[in-house]
Amino acid sequence: MVERILVDTNVLVYAHDRSAPRKQMRAIEVLDRIADQSLGVLTPQVLAEFFAVVTRKIPAPLSVADAYESLENLLLSWECLEYSADIVLEAARGVRDHRLSFWDALIWASARLHRVPLVLSEDFNSGAAVEGIRFVNPFLPGFDIESLLRT
Repeated sequence: MVERILVDTNVLVYAHDRSAPRKQMRAIEVLDRIADQSLGVLTPQVLAEFFAVVTRKIPAPLSVADAYESLENLLLSWECLEYSADIVLEAARGVRDHRLSFWDALIWASARLHRVPLVLSEDFNSGAAVEGIRFVNPFLPGFDIESLLRT
C-alpha cells in the first residue's frame, strides 16, 4: 500500500472548477479518498498555485475569502512538506538530468527528498517514473483510486 501521495495543483483546482464537471467529480472523489486514508501530501508551491488559479484563472473563480478558507482546511488535514535549498538544487538537477520544467521538477524533488513515492498530476506522463517517483494522471480513463491504494 502507498503510504503517502503528493497531490499536484491541478487536482486541487479541478475540485473547485465547475466548468469541467467530469474532472471536478473525479478530483473530489480522489481527494476525498486520499483524505479518508490520511495519505495526502502537499507542498507550499502547490498551495500557492492553487490560491492563484482558483481566485483568478478558472471560469467561476472563488472569492479570496473562500480560497483562503480552502487553504486553511487543507493545512488542517493534509501534510505540507517543507522546502529547503536542497529541494531547489535537486529540482535544478531534475531540469538538467531529466529535462523537467523547473516547476514540475520542484514537485518531483519534493517527493523524492521527502520519500513520497507517488505524485497525482495531469502534468507528467502518466505511469512514468523518475528515480523512484511514479506519476499518475487521475483524469485518464480507467484510473481507479482503490487499486492505486492497494498497490
